[in-house]
Amino acid sequence: MTVSRYGHDSPARPALPSSAGQAHSGRQRAERRRPVAAKTAKSGGEQRAGLLYGMGAYGMWGLVPLFWPLLKPAGAVEILAHRMVWSLVVVGAALLVLRRWGWVGELLRQPRKLGLIALAATVITVNWGLYIWSVNSGHVVEASLGYFINPLVTIAMGVLLLQERLRPAQWVAVGTGFAAVVVLAVGYGRPPWISLVLAFSFATYGLVKKKVNIGGVESLAAETAVQFLPALAYLLWLGAQGSGHFGTSGAGHAALLAATGVVTAVPLVCFGAAAIRVPLSTLGLLQYLAPVFQFLLGVVYFHEAMPPERWAGFSLVWLALMVLTWDALRTSRRTRAKAAALRLAAGAAAAAETAAVTGTAAAGAATVAGTADAPGTSAVAGTADAPGTSAVAGTADAAAVGDAPAARRHSV
Repeated sequence: MTVSRYGHDSPARPALPSSAGQAHSGRQRAERRRPVAAKTAKSGGEQRAGLLYGMGAYGMWGLVPLFWPLLKPAGAVEILAHRMVWSLVVVGAALLVLRRWGWVGELLRQPRKLGLIALAATVITVNWGLYIWSVNSGHVVEASLGYFINPLVTIAMGVLLLQERLRPAQWVAVGTGFAAVVVLAVGYGRPPWISLVLAFSFATYGLVKKKVNIGGVESLAAETAVQFLPALAYLLWLGAQGSGHFGTSGAGHAALLAATGVVTAVPLVCFGAAAIRVPLSTLGLLQYLAPVFQFLLGVVYFHEAMPPERWAGFSLVWLALMVLTWDALRTSRRTRAKAAALRLAAGAAAAAETAAVTGTAAAGAATVAGTADAPGTSAVAGTADAPGTSAVAGTADAAAVGDAPAARRHSV
């Protein structure tokens, strides 16, 4: 408090910030910006890592047709049983090292989820078994078709089972995919049943997994736990009959059979690492790597026949996927643009509210400071034009005469 020339106490005028204070404030602002820049750089690095993980996952899935023929003379069912047993061994060891067992007790207390896990295990058993058989029986190209049309089948199931509404481009894609299946049926002389079973089984598996809603590694552990006992019993029975191939075809072959667990688990772990680092739209594009590699292996490496009818059918499938991808990317861009606009509007509203509060406080402080010059005078910015008047930046406003609140509103 200070004593004015009129002999009464008046509030002291607020001190202007010193140069040292301004420098300190600048340093604080710079320090606040550094974590943002570091976070942005880290985000870019995370996305690059996620892209590599995703390419690794789908690349391994695309090249796996090279692995299954190495397991002959074991049959498809024996290979499938080994895959179930060794997958649980590998995934169980990984969870043991990571100490991620808390989900088991929670899952056991939910009978509905246990039922869904059992259903998922059954569906993926069909998918795995048919895929191994198709590769080792010379149907790699038809198997790749199943994963090409899988997104279209997933959309169709969403309409039929979940009553989802499709955008026009999605309808075009699904219709084109259906036409492709008809053309391929003519080309094969039969419905492409391998492709259809693979596509529908994997789409059903995805739908069930969505309802279970647990992590990929944890889900694989639960599913292979369901498969483990029947698979192990089958392998023991084969061994007792003398028709099993584990250990009877050499140590290298036995090691390859055991490696089915690694071949199953590693791509899934890479996929999980990618899913938390890159947008879903990016994963949606990467998913086509697997069937592209499978198709190329079938044509170039395994020399499977591709008559004109099959080329026509595959071309229609690729056209449908191009339409679907274009629509997904366009929708994703629109969604991001809307979200950015909403964030911008929210930021502008918050800034306006802050400015209003700051301006009102500044006007009030200036009004109080102005009372030291003359009694009964309300001044803004240190200007006192006449007793009983309210002035803003040296301008006497007739509408604001004697109206201090109006002056404050004007200053805001």
